[in-house]
Amino acid sequence: MTDAINGSITGQTGLDTGLSRQATKQNLDKAAQQFESVFTGMMLKSMRAAKLADPLIDSKAMETFRDMSDQKVVQNMAEHHPLGIGAAMSKFLAQAQPALGDAGTAPGAKP
Repeated sequence: MTDAINGSITGQTGLDTGLSRQATKQNLDKAAQQFESVFTGMMLKSMRAAKLADPLIDSKAMETFRDMSDQKVVQNMAEHHPLGIGAAMSKFLAQAQPALGDAGTAPGAKP
């Protein structure tokens, strides 16, 4: 059951984000990647809601499958081809915490 949710279910909220509470560069980069994934997902969902044309075949099952597919696409985009929003957020937040060291690079960011 826990593998079906793409991670383990732990903690008070019931979801494991994969982030510890320690202020480390790795946690900041992972949070930035997750933020980029959420942001891109919201953008894609908004684009789908525009409905520029009626689909030929439309059902609740197709909508559910499309949502699951979109979620996987945005996760891959954030991991392999980021838009740069996560890197900018990571750099901005790292400036407030000099102990994190060089924070100019987030996962997938280009120097």
